[in-house]
Amino acid sequence: MKLIKEVIEDIQYVTEQREDKSKNYFIKGPFLQSEIANRNKRMYSKDILTNEVNRYREHYINQNRAFGELGHPDSPTINLDRVSHMIKSLEPDGNNFYGTAKIMTETPYGKIVKNLIDEGARLGVSSRGMGTIRPGPNGVNLVQDDFHLATAADIVADPSAPDAFVNGICEGKEWVFVNGVYMEQHIESAKKQIQKASRKDIESVALKLFENFLRKL
Repeated sequence: MKLIKEVIEDIQYVTEQREDKSKNYFIKGPFLQSEIANRNKRMYSKDILTNEVNRYREHYINQNRAFGELGHPDSPTINLDRVSHMIKSLEPDGNNFYGTAKIMTETPYGKIVKNLIDEGARLGVSSRGMGTIRPGPNGVNLVQDDFHLATAADIVADPSAPDAFVNGICEGKEWVFVNGVYMEQHIESAKKQIQKASRKDIESVALKLFENFLRKL
């Protein structure tokens, strides 16, 4: 499975006054988009995103466990020491899924986001998930139904970065789900084992690699 990231630029800031005169900070906008080829030339069907958003909402948002980070993490794991916000809602809006996230202004990275908003910085969000893709028409890659959302929104400061910046991260890696945690698996090592195998042994080597893979799921 590949680590898949998509950047959304159309994000709004909202602040609310607290009783102690301090403020709550929120970001809102379309966190996920379906039925349209994005700038990374990937497309999600609405059915696939709907099923995954429902799972994510039930197991993460509704249990106050839907966190996001500041920056472009290079793994599907949420790093709690980098958490900057908590996603509070994610609802369908046409072919998009409109989200709201509360900035956690007492965490180190949440404080950075708060200060960036106060200074008028332009920020975007980047979803992060795992899944396989298949070639589709007109050079568009179709995200398959094994898509698994890690977070609906990381906060990024470079929403206008070139496609290659987002698309190129970890493109040479595969990930497997092991004991509740995504583990990086380098496919090159498996390829080398197959390439080194004799014609007589190649079938058994391939079978052994596949069995090892299944045991990690």
